[in-house]
Parts: sequence; structure tokens; C-alpha cells
Amino acid sequence: MADLKDRLLDAALAHVPFDGWSAMSFDAAVADAGLEPVLAQGLCPRGAVDLAVAYHKRGDARMLARLAQTDLEEMRYSARVAAAVRYRLEAVEDKELVRRGLTLFALPQFAPEGARLIWGTCDAIWAALGDSSQDLNWYTKRATLSGVYSSAVLYWLGDGSEGHEATWAFLDRRIDDVMKIEKAKHALGQNRLLGDILGRVTAGVRAPKAAGDMPGTASKTP
Repeated sequence: MADLKDRLLDAALAHVPFDGWSAMSFDAAVADAGLEPVLAQGLCPRGAVDLAVAYHKRGDARMLARLAQTDLEEMRYSARVAAAVRYRLEAVEDKELVRRGLTLFALPQFAPEGARLIWGTCDAIWAALGDSSQDLNWYTKRATLSGVYSSAVLYWLGDGSEGHEATWAFLDRRIDDVMKIEKAKHALGQNRLLGDILGRVTAGVRAPKAAGDMPGTASKTP
């Protein structure tokens, strides 16, 4: 079934730049892929919305595959994060596919789905880079990177510089900001008084134990 969905998605990509992630694109993809409409509807109950989600997740998979083939040992941690975001953007064949996706997930009924996809991308990046945090840091790292990733996507969509050099420079600046925040958090934690207060306030915050465990659990143990 996964192969059939991939075939349907591949067929849709030729239509989305013109008709968006819409019923029109979905119907055209079904015809081009040679699938029975009933089968296609079973694969994608929400039609083109499910294909848009699948396309985003395909980009995540491509990013992770490229990261796995990259020697990250010699890179600064900030450079590793920047590389991951860059690989994610470079996984896109046509910017118009992303623009159409932004339009779709800006709709109120699909906005939560769009937010989950961005969060999922950033979670995948931190996990691939070996993040082992299990406390409040699990959330703050992903929330901060979600903001960086979202702003980088918007900048990249409007970037006409050669090789997207302006985007990569913008991304480096934003990642540097993230690292400054992480350093400030570490310094705060090292302060005996403030660190103790912060520790008590956030002691019950834990990273989710499973995909359906969002937004996490709060232990009653101080």
C-alpha cells in the first residue's frame, strides 16, 4: 500500500504547482497513476491533504537519509543543526509545492496538522543529532528550532540569490541565536538560587514516552 501511495504522490506533484493540494490535483493524480478511485480514497481519506502530509514526511525522510551519510563529527554542533535544516530544504524539488502547502496548512481546519508537521521535522532533526534530553529542554529545543525552521522556509521561498546563499547565511544567523539561548539556559541552571527555583518549577516536566504522549507528562514527584 505504501508503494501505491508513493505512486499517487508522484503523480500529484505534476499538478500541485498549478492546482494546489486540491481535489482537482488529487483526481488528476488518481487518473495518471491508473488507480481505482475507491482505492485511492482508501489510501488518502482526506484526498490531497493526506498527499501533502506524505510529501512533507518524504522530505523529512530524505533529510535523515542525507544526514546519515554525512560525517558530522568534525562539525560544530550549530553547524550540524544548520546542515540538517539545509538538507531538509534541499529535499524539495519545486518551491511551488511548498508554497501550495503553506496555503493549505494556513487554513484553520488544517493549521494544527501543519504545526504538527513542523514539530515532527524538528523532533527528527534533534533525534538524528543525538539529543537525549528528557526534561523541559526536550520541548524548548524543538519549539525554538520550529521557529527557526519556519522563518528559514519563508526566507528561502523568496530567496533569488545564487545557490540560495542568502538563505544559508540567514540560517546560520538564526542557529547562532539558538545556541546563545541554549548557553543562557545553561548559565541560568548553574546559578544556585535561580537554578534551584527553575528546577522545582520544571521538575515534573518530562519528554513524551511515545508519539501519542504529547504534549508530555507531568510527574507529581517534586
